[in-house]
Order: sequence, then C-alpha cells, then structure tokens
Amino acid sequence: MRLFSRKTSKPVLAPTDQLPSSSSKSSTRTMNGGLISPTIPNIPLPKAPDPTHNPAAYLRSIYAVRERCKLVLDKAKANQLKHFIIDMSKFSETASYVVSIIKRDYAPDYTSIPPHGRWQHFDVGGRPRVDQLMAAWPSSVDAQERTRRLIDLFLVSVLLDAGAGMKWQYKSKESGRIYRRSEGLAVASLEMFKAGMFSSNEAEPCQVDSNGLARLNVAAVARGLQVTEDNPIDGLEGRTGLLLRLAEALRNTEVFGEDARPGNMLDYLLSHPATQASSVPIVPVPVFWDILMDSLGPIWPATRTKIDGVSIGDAWPLSIMPSHPAHPWENIVPFHKLTQWLAYSLMVPMNKLLNVHFAGAELMTGLPEYRNGGLLIDTGLLTLKPEDAQRGIDQYHANAKEKGQPKVEVVPLFTADDDVIVEWRAVTVGFLDELLAEVNYMLGLHGSDALSLAQMLEAGTWKGGREIAEVSRPNTREPPIMILSDGTVF
Repeated sequence: MRLFSRKTSKPVLAPTDQLPSSSSKSSTRTMNGGLISPTIPNIPLPKAPDPTHNPAAYLRSIYAVRERCKLVLDKAKANQLKHFIIDMSKFSETASYVVSIIKRDYAPDYTSIPPHGRWQHFDVGGRPRVDQLMAAWPSSVDAQERTRRLIDLFLVSVLLDAGAGMKWQYKSKESGRIYRRSEGLAVASLEMFKAGMFSSNEAEPCQVDSNGLARLNVAAVARGLQVTEDNPIDGLEGRTGLLLRLAEALRNTEVFGEDARPGNMLDYLLSHPATQASSVPIVPVPVFWDILMDSLGPIWPATRTKIDGVSIGDAWPLSIMPSHPAHPWENIVPFHKLTQWLAYSLMVPMNKLLNVHFAGAELMTGLPEYRNGGLLIDTGLLTLKPEDAQRGIDQYHANAKEKGQPKVEVVPLFTADDDVIVEWRAVTVGFLDELLAEVNYMLGLHGSDALSLAQMLEAGTWKGGREIAEVSRPNTREPPIMILSDGTVF
C-alpha cells in the first residue's frame, strides 16, 4: 500500500502512529544520523551527469563537490598546493582534538548525536524553541503542515545565516538574552517568522510565501535583525537580496504550489516519480538535490561562475586545477555550501515529523566554511604561505579603514573568489572525509555504529573549530582567515 497518492495535489501520508517509530529499538542509523528501519530496501541512485557532455549539470550536481575537492586533497597530500603548506604530522592531533570534543559532550552515547542542521541552532541555550513553536500551534495543524511550516522557517533562516561579523548581536524579544553569530541569526529569524514578517497571510503569521517576502527591503530586514550603526552586520544587502530573489523563485508553482511557499516542496518531493514507498517514503538524495538546485538556482548572485551561459552557483576557478581551452570547466571547484547546509537542515524535520528517509545521504560532503576550515589551520594541519599571509594582512589593514570594520586581532582577509579561499575550502572538504574515518577509528566505532559525516560535523569539527578560535583569538573569536562576506557565502 502506498503512503501517499499521486492523484492529489497534497500527498497524504499514513498517520504517524502507523509508521515505524524513529525511537524503535529495532532501528539502525542512516548515513545522515537519523533512524531508519532495517527493512527499507536499497534503491538505485541516479548517475552523475557526464562532464564531457554537460559540464554545467555536472558542476551543479552533488557528485561533483567531493570528486573535485578530492583532486585538491591529493595535491595537498603531495604538498603541491599553491597557498598552503600541509603538515600531515598534525593530522592525528587534529583528529584527537575532534575526538576529545565529541567524548566530552556525548560519551558513551554517540547514537544521541544529531545530524548537523539548523534545528540545533534554534535551540541555543537548551531551550527547545522548535518544539515550543509547534506546541503553540493548534492540534488541527497536522504533521504534514507542521513539516511545511518548518521547511518555510528553516529555508529562510539558512539564507540569513551567512557570517554576521564580530560586532553584531541579537537581543531576544522573548527572553531578553543576547545571542551572536549563527545562533543569534537563528533566534532572530525564528522571532521574525513568528511575527509574520515573511507571511502575506495575516491570519497565519507562521509561514513564508512569495508575497510576504516581496514586501521586504533592506530597512525591514535591518529592523528584524536589530541592525544599527552601533550593531552592524556583514552582508545585510546580500541577505536581503537573497530573500527578494527567493520571492521570485517561489512563483514556480510546480514545486512551491499556488500559494508559493517553500514548504510545498514537501508535496512535490513526496509525489516525485523517484520517491520510493514501502513502509516509509524514501527520497533519493540526488533527486532532492536537483530540486533544490533547480528551483532555488535563480536566488544566487548572477555574477557567479557560469559555464555555457548557465550559472553554476557556489563554484569557483582554482589555479592548481587543470586548465584546457577546450574544457574550461576543469579548473572549477564546486562547493554549493548554502545548498548543502539547507539540504542537511531540511532533511531533519521531514525525517522527525513524517519519517521520510533519504537514500544516498553519504553523497553529501563536509561543509567548506570558516569553522571547519579554521580548525585545520588552528591545529597546524594547514599553514598559509608567507607571501599570501602578508597579502591578506595588507587587505585586512585596508579594510580596517572602512567604518565599522574590525581593527583588532589582525588576520589575513580575502574575498570569497580569491584563489586562497577557494583552495582553503576545497582542501577542507577533502580533509573532513579523512577526519571522519580517523575519528571513528579513534572512537572504536564501525559499521552501523560509526558516526556519519553529519554527526561529526555537528559534534566535532564545527564545534571544535569554534572553540579553538575562541582560545586562539579571544578578543574576536573569529577564524584564522577572514572572508569579506557579501552575505551569500561563508
């Protein structure tokens, strides 16, 4: 019996009490750190696009991220990087540091580690804000609509979640507490959501729709984020631009429905021909990925890398990659960081509330952002070469002359498209895979007990990168290299 009908515009899942419990003792963990019944079958995954025939499709695919970054990792291990020196003797120390963070917070119950996602950021300070939000909704709001609303919230929150800078902070209107960085942006976006800032429906503030987003402007987003001259945030215009372009993208009624809500992608996804259903719905990750890339592609800045006139998104040329006049795509390394962060984040409510599972979650990579990348530098595995370090320092000093820019704890500064940053991000993705194997070995975890990459990111590298930054640069707590953010890459 199928769990949803393809004849209706809104797929209807079986009641949640008829689905396998996510806390069932007979369950085993998936690659994305969720829970899955062992009876769920393996399903074939779509193949990666052929780069020789469609390089744009290949570079936009989830397959390309790991494959292209692996080429950079191979050069790193041979010490053939242009901008960084690699000290492989520090690899074991880096892994040991990550293991110490994981053991401190989770030993011996490593199965309790959640997958990396936006949900945890909303619950900063131990307050279960997402659960409290759902508890405030009437019982007539069923599990599917609750999931749609969380997709609405999580998508907007992720798009607002670029690096905020060291000065910005947010004072919760509900608790009066001060939050910063990613958690501050999570709390801010949640309170903006609850206030109806993204909804055009006065009777239902807790939703995001195209008309609601279209009303936004820089001043409105600044008010929502409590941005002032004394409380500046990096990339305010870039964040606002993402939300306004999202308003346009949501007019794709096939994916987002007549009411143009992000949450309606749930219905599209469950009704997709590739979605399998036995006891629970099973979504192939490459299909989910393509839906995100294709439907949200128009929101990214038009100035990004293009192949054959097609915008590739978060993908950048790198000087150490092959360069051939007939194959210009070969020197490009894709990351799609925000799309991966979004995919990780949206999987969680779909799994928790509707028992939707994702086949091929192991295709997702580590996130090439400054916490994970900063960890590798602060533990000595990577060292920026002197000439690049000096160029970055000079750029920091030049930027410090701008009003509101940092002037303490000087670190190299580069733009997102700088060859240094592209190389740093690529080698970060590669080393995160290597760290996962070493961390599991050190923890004595293997087979179905082994940590997924999403769990290691959550409990180890992202958290460890933040904590070592706080020790290494206590005044700013910023990473060892700063990226001049436009609010769309971090």
